[in-house]
Amino acid sequence: MFKSTADSSGLQGRQVRGHPTQFYHQLDDGRVQCDVCPRACALHEGQRGLCFVRGREGDQIRLYAYGRASGFCIDPIEKKPLNHFLPGTSVLSFGTAGCNLTCRFCQNWDMSKSREMDLLAEEASPRQIADAALRHGCRSVAYTYNDPVIFLEYACDTAHACREQGIRNVAVTAGYLSPGARETFFAEMDAANVDLKGFTDAFYKRLCSARLGPVLETLEYLHQETDVWLELTTLLIPGENDSDAELSAMAAWVVEHLGPEVPMHFSAFHPAYKMLDVPPTPAATLTRARRIALEQGVRYAYTGNVHDGEGNSTWCHACGHLLIERDWYRLGRCGLTAEGTCERCGTRCAGVFEAEPGAFGAGRLRVRPAAVAS
Repeated sequence: MFKSTADSSGLQGRQVRGHPTQFYHQLDDGRVQCDVCPRACALHEGQRGLCFVRGREGDQIRLYAYGRASGFCIDPIEKKPLNHFLPGTSVLSFGTAGCNLTCRFCQNWDMSKSREMDLLAEEASPRQIADAALRHGCRSVAYTYNDPVIFLEYACDTAHACREQGIRNVAVTAGYLSPGARETFFAEMDAANVDLKGFTDAFYKRLCSARLGPVLETLEYLHQETDVWLELTTLLIPGENDSDAELSAMAAWVVEHLGPEVPMHFSAFHPAYKMLDVPPTPAATLTRARRIALEQGVRYAYTGNVHDGEGNSTWCHACGHLLIERDWYRLGRCGLTAEGTCERCGTRCAGVFEAEPGAFGAGRLRVRPAAVAS
């Protein structure tokens, strides 16, 4: 379990110094290397890592985003997206600033690419976040918007506080982290949606300044070594990662290495950040990707951020019966029994379900800082 160095009673005001961290070591040349992710930033005194929120103070790496967030919202869990984890329930979502990848197509670049600490204007301790989730009836808390691995200590302390309140924890991440940090981070999580951005190393290198291998290692670790519920999302970019060959290879790898029950979500790219000259993804591309995944043996494949009743909904892989009807993030008819099986043929649907789906709906509620920190 993660050992907290935080004051669990609350924040002690806006701190000038960074928060202590766990994963780093001293190099022979005097630099200190951050060991949270494969980027392995080696820093001189006063330097920040590429993620921006971790930097060197003395002989340590410290976190500058602890207790400070870019915003808090209550979302439907399907927006993460997680379609097989407590469907219909609400999740309290928050993030910080910065990222350890440099994706040129980032759809959330205003936060993930920010280098302004002023963006982190909302303050809340781990205990206050857990209390807020409980007060608002949220069944889980999501670490999202930017990648939570870069604010690992804040996320893990918050997750621990949430578990004490019976609230579950969700990571929305690119999965780009080192083995030691991977074990610590996911030990506190109950579900994860991992962004599998493409299925070639060339894609990761050219558009994300990263490597595919560590992401695949994270996915295999989650499947083989943890009980974390796992779903995958791929943002399909025209001409970059949407070919039949790449989609087939990706889906085949998922079935072989993670199993056929891991849901795959395919979402549409919209021009943003440094790829404003690339057209939006046609809905037909998402439908094609879903078909390819199903043909490769994936049992649950979804189209995302488009209006597609068939592609948004969950179907029994054995008999084709409608299990969970979805219209965007709003749930309709439910064909699951209280035991999570198909009401027609009795086949189990993979996932984490309650006796009845929630009824939060498709809305989104912005939580004001005072409401979180009160």
